[in-house]
Amino acid sequence: MASLTRQQKEAVGLLQIGTFLEYFDLMLYVHMAVLLNELFFPKTDSYTESLIASATLCSTYVFRPFGALLFGYIGDTIGRKKAIIITTSMMSLSCLVIANLPTYAQIGITATLVVTICRTAQGLSSMGEVIGAEVYVSEITKPSAGYSAVAFISVSCAAGAMAAVGIAALVTSYGFNWRMAFWIGACIAVIASVARTRLRETPEFVDMKRKEKRLMEERAARNPEQSTKQLNRAAKTEQPKAPITTLVNCFFINCGWPLSFYVIYIYFNPILKKTFGYSPEDIIFHNFILTIIQVLTFVMWSVLTRHVYPLKLLKIKGFVSLALMAAIPLFLVVCKSGMQLILFQALILTFTLHNFPAEYIFLKRLPVYTRFTSAGLIYA
Repeated sequence: MASLTRQQKEAVGLLQIGTFLEYFDLMLYVHMAVLLNELFFPKTDSYTESLIASATLCSTYVFRPFGALLFGYIGDTIGRKKAIIITTSMMSLSCLVIANLPTYAQIGITATLVVTICRTAQGLSSMGEVIGAEVYVSEITKPSAGYSAVAFISVSCAAGAMAAVGIAALVTSYGFNWRMAFWIGACIAVIASVARTRLRETPEFVDMKRKEKRLMEERAARNPEQSTKQLNRAAKTEQPKAPITTLVNCFFINCGWPLSFYVIYIYFNPILKKTFGYSPEDIIFHNFILTIIQVLTFVMWSVLTRHVYPLKLLKIKGFVSLALMAAIPLFLVVCKSGMQLILFQALILTFTLHNFPAEYIFLKRLPVYTRFTSAGLIYA
């Protein structure tokens, strides 16, 4: 990112730190669910416990479309800067609540309700965070520096998840206080929220609002009898719309990541446990190694965007990813050790098909007026 100005580097740095913390806080509970669900949920039979664990995980993601609409409206109407400050504040508040929340044994079902609400709030805020950061960086940079600048936002997400798994390993293996982990994440997130107030609104958003105001003034001059609400609605109808083909392509390309995430971090876990005799602690450490690999591969792809057009990299990832997914049944037949499995998982991680590292290009093909909302809904 040598071609970025000092102000751009500062903005990118603040956003990367905030995104790192956002995903650290988000994934911290996911990777410690085996411990925390016992503390915040009633003890019952194994089937019900499995349903509770699934519901806790799903509550983080099922409301993401609502988060996309909420923060999309804020980001596209009020400003990118305000949206990303609100998301970081929501995440820090949720972490503070979880860090100080009494257990089910102390306050009963209230603990269950509060932790579920906090997880839902974290899912909503993470939705606005990653998209807000990518949109902001895309609007303050130019090609080709913007390719890697936006791609490194995904690196920050991966690094946050890696740190969360590392803390989970410390908690489960060495008795590290889990509440301290949430305290650390919350406190640093508060600092990040305050630091982000130094950001300026993006030039593209400011220019879009200026044009919108001028358009409303022109319509008011031609139709003085119309109310401000009617003028605003009319002005919106004249804004450019996102191309349907772009939206559909973005959606299907993004579907590759949740599929790969499930295969890598969930589907193979029973195989590690039943076939290779891994304990829960062994599985967490195994996943920690995978998150390190994920960060390294994300850095590799981000750096490559400086030398290779991102859409070319995306095509390579797509072809290899499809081949690897098709090879899973055959691999399970020949796999003889956990080491072979982790190497195969590492390959899937490296070539996972999603819009990374071409986020900049996809975002730029969306109209400024609806960019935050459109990108958010696709991601959700």
